[in-house]
Formats: sequence, C-alpha cells, structure tokens
Amino acid sequence: MIILFGAAGSGKSLQGQTLADKYGWRWMSVGQLLRDCNDPEMNEIMKKGELVPDDFVVKMMHDEMMKEVDSGRFAILDGYPRDDWQAKWIVENGDEKYIDGAIMIDVNHDELWRRLEERGRADDTREAIEKRWNIFEQSIYSMIETLGKAGVKVVHVDGVGEIDEITERLEKVLRDWDIINVQEGQEK
Repeated sequence: MIILFGAAGSGKSLQGQTLADKYGWRWMSVGQLLRDCNDPEMNEIMKKGELVPDDFVVKMMHDEMMKEVDSGRFAILDGYPRDDWQAKWIVENGDEKYIDGAIMIDVNHDELWRRLEERGRADDTREAIEKRWNIFEQSIYSMIETLGKAGVKVVHVDGVGEIDEITERLEKVLRDWDIINVQEGQEK
C-alpha cells in the first residue's frame, strides 16, 4: 500500500486512479469514499469546505485498508492521512506496517488554481479550496515527520508537466521501492 499526498488540484486522484487501473490495484480516495457514503451530514460538512471528523475517517479507512490486506490486493491511499492526528492514529494502531511508502506530489499554487478551475467540481468553491489548502499546508510536514519516524519512506515528486510524465515519475519511485518490476512494468 502506498500513500499519495498532494494539495487539492495536485493530480493525486488522477494519478492514483491511473496507477490503480494500470496495475489492477485499488484506489482508495477518502474524498470519493465520503462522497459515495451518501451520509447527508458528511455531505453538508464537505460542501462547506470543512473536514469530516477524524474518528469517522480513520474508522472508514482502517476498515477499507483491512479489506485490501485480507484480500492481498495492493492499494493506493489518496487523501489519507490528511492531518497529523490521523497519521499518529495510523502509527499508534499499527496500520503503518501495511504502508510501503508515501509520495508527495509537489505543485505550485498558480498551477493548482488553474487545474481546479478546469475541473469545476461542486465542492471546489474558492473558499472551500482555500480552507483545504491551508489545512493541508499546516499539517503535511508533521504528517510526513510522524510517518517517517515510524519507518514509512517518503519521497517528493514534481507534479508539474504532462500527465504521462508525472505518471512515469511516480512509476520510477515504485520501481525503486520494488513495488513494480523494472523489466516487465508489472506489480511484483
């Protein structure tokens, strides 16, 4: 299992889905799982640009992670953990042992705005985006530190460029970590 980190608009979901489709992995997006749960209270929280309570998210994600561990299927975690409380929960509850590494997709703010304006999702209001960015920027370094101290490898990847180029950068990391085979381009 790997974690894809990145601000709203970084392309982590697109890249996570691309890799999952290519290699037959499961893409586990917190945002998508929350949108799919059809919980009116959670939907209202997300519309306001606020965060769903941590305890709801960690339980949902732990349950989903254990399904993949039990099935032996590889998964990409997208948007989880989203803050240091969740990262600490992962470590304190032993879930870090299922995580092969974390990749931070780095994209500058101007490019992020351009991408978000193009995608035009209902929960992408300017106010909601700014709230999500502020929360992300306040928590990413402590999350990386928490996971790193627990032995989770963390690598930064440039997220600016053509989609295929970014996918290749991610695949290089996954080859370096021996998650996909260099010769065959297949999951090990």
